[in-house]
Amino acid sequence: MIIEIGPRPLVAAAFPSESLFFSTESAGASFDNVEMLRSLPALWRALGRSDLELIVCHPSFSAPWSTRHLHRSILSRRFLAGRSPLFRAIGPELLRAKRPAPLVVIDTEDLPVINRNNLFLLDRALLYFKRELPADHWRVFLKTAHANLPTPRWRLGRAHRRWEAKLRPISLGLPADSLGLFPEVTMDKTVDIFFSGRVEGSSSLRAGGLEEVRALAARGAVVDIPAAHLPREAFYRRCAAAWLVWSPEGYGWDCFRHYEAAACGSVALINQPSIERHAPLLAGEHAVYYDPEPGGLTHAVMTALADRERLRAMSDAARAHVLAHHTPDALARYVVEEARKAAAS
Repeated sequence: MIIEIGPRPLVAAAFPSESLFFSTESAGASFDNVEMLRSLPALWRALGRSDLELIVCHPSFSAPWSTRHLHRSILSRRFLAGRSPLFRAIGPELLRAKRPAPLVVIDTEDLPVINRNNLFLLDRALLYFKRELPADHWRVFLKTAHANLPTPRWRLGRAHRRWEAKLRPISLGLPADSLGLFPEVTMDKTVDIFFSGRVEGSSSLRAGGLEEVRALAARGAVVDIPAAHLPREAFYRRCAAAWLVWSPEGYGWDCFRHYEAAACGSVALINQPSIERHAPLLAGEHAVYYDPEPGGLTHAVMTALADRERLRAMSDAARAHVLAHHTPDALARYVVEEARKAAAS
């Protein structure tokens, strides 16, 4: 038996017959709901089951007693409607008590650090899967477990080395509700580069990059930049019609668009990674990467468009790679397999 605690099921959705899911977010769904105080005893009893093989936890952003959480809970619409989210962060806190079953944590937040309130989960966990895992793993402790950038002495501490050894990368992958919406990959390519996404209030890379994308039109490239937000299916059709889909980092480097572009039969154009990746889209094989300095995007696009047959082969390889490694089911299997290997070692 597997127990999963979090806002949405990942492992429990992939292994429904052998899992129990306790939500920390969604009300009214067909699973136990940790938001409601009366659900906590059921979770506590489930955590003590003799047939429990694995516990999966998605960490809360804030501790349930933090000022931020209390403020958002009391002033929320759910509180006024009698469905207070006040207790939704308590579920993970039940894992402070030692359990015989191994615990794995799946942290898909945009943050490249582990919040201080979740360090107890890292300490308890067998493995900690982190989406925005810095290439230097020690940076996840910046200003949380360590007052500044971890020093050599701190990094050599036995307990800290044990923490670092638990870290594993994981991707956002494809959205759970996207499968079945992707268009046929045989669509004709009518656009060289497509982009749809937030620029203002997002990553600083996007404003400068957008200028370069727009300037590419003056150099003969066919550029598609919708003026308004697109519905999901329209977004996917526009991806499929493009040779390249610009996918710059937003609040985090890893984002859904990297994998959606590939699933639509296009090639993602991404700024150079700053994180360690799970089953990465490889440069020149699945994706085109560009340097963030001025002119880097333009050079990468013009070089890629000079060989469209290569782009077609890359798009085929990228689609196969994403469907093999970055669907929700594939990510759930990765988590469970890594946990079983670690438990057996």
